[in-house]
This record gives sequence, structure tokens and C-alpha cells, in this order.
Amino acid sequence: MEAIILAGGFGTRLQKLVSDVPKSMALINKRPFLEYLFDYLISQGVTRTVLSVGYKHEIILGHFKKKYKSLEIDYVVESEPLGTGGGIRLSFWKIRGNRALVLNGDSLFRVDCQAMMDFHLKKRADATLALRKLNETGRYGRVSINRTRRITGFAEKDEQAGPGYINGGVYIIEKLFLMEPDYRGRFSIEKECFERSYADSKMYGFPANGYFLDIGIPEDYNRAQHEFAEFKD
Repeated sequence: MEAIILAGGFGTRLQKLVSDVPKSMALINKRPFLEYLFDYLISQGVTRTVLSVGYKHEIILGHFKKKYKSLEIDYVVESEPLGTGGGIRLSFWKIRGNRALVLNGDSLFRVDCQAMMDFHLKKRADATLALRKLNETGRYGRVSINRTRRITGFAEKDEQAGPGYINGGVYIIEKLFLMEPDYRGRFSIEKECFERSYADSKMYGFPANGYFLDIGIPEDYNRAQHEFAEFKD
């Protein structure tokens, strides 16, 4: 299994706590966040990953080089910010297979990736999104699915507060789906791909209950210092 990780973020909201490294390299108990993400991927059977990097990318390349434990690492460098969609699309040029697991470099959602892949292949999906059920979806926005788990809609942040499914930031995407000419340059995978294409594409949700934390705000970054202690490898 191959993975793409978006690791080019500036970490604007974390500037007071993390100002000298990319957000994905923020230290959690003296270890870069990416190490926890890599350990999780290895445990899920991922053997190779492509990192989409930009801001201070030399720090990431210098730290990991081409390998972390058993995980082979390759890179694409965004000369200018390409958005989540553009970064993923650029990374797909280095993916050897027909599809890839896609993750954000600043969040950890411990999904059963093999079960998600089996579901994706069974549905012959163009894209499968891991969904997390929360009691309050206002901060993230909501994803709706039908009884077959096909995605039927997206709601903006704060538009439909209360319990529901959110986009967990872990995807399986078919290479051919994203290499269509409609998707070029800078674009958002969430807004300009998923939200525009779900009605006409085979896009499914995969509900999962694993540990979830986004370190993008100081409160959750501080939470990670305590909660990640259990994730040794």
C-alpha cells in the first residue's frame, strides 16, 4: 500500500508554539509529529509514502531522507502553494500503483486502512473518505451518507451543528480520478473536488471510530503531548 501525506502547511495557528519548523514536524514529546504518523502507517501495512512538502521542506528532507524504519519515503516539493488538491495531484505522479491512501500531515486518525481499502475496492469507488462521528460537528462541517455509505452531501462549518459525521482527513483516491484535466494547478481537494463531484462520482464514506486528533490549534497540540504517550510505535 502506498500513501500520500500533505506536509507543506505553514502552521499559522501554531506560530506562538511552533515557529521554526513545518507544522508536520512540530515536536510531540520530543518527537516530530510525522514520526507518529509514519509508525501508524507502518502498522497498517504501508510500505511507501510520498510527501508533498513546501514551507521549510529542507527540515523534513534532512531529518528523514529516504527512509524511516521500513517505510520508503519520496518527496514532491511545491514551488508555490498548490492547496490540498494540487499537492495530492502532484504527488500522484510518483505513485506507482493505481490508487493511494491520502493523509494530512497535521492530524492522526487511526483508521483500519486495510478494511477501508477492501471497502473501497468492493465499491469500485473513485474516492473513499474516512468519517468520524462527533457529538458536535460545527468546527469541521458535516458529511452525509446514505444506507450504502455513498456520500450524499457536505455541510459547511457551523451550518449544521450537532452530532454527525465529519471528514476525518484520511482518503483512498484513484489516480485516474484525480488526474482528470478538470483538476490542475492550485485547488482544494475538499471544496473543488469532493464537494463538486460527489453527485456525479462514486464517492463513499467509511465510518471509523479510531483515535482522532488534529494538532492544528494550540489546545489540541497541547493535548497531543499527553495523549500520544501511548503511541510508542
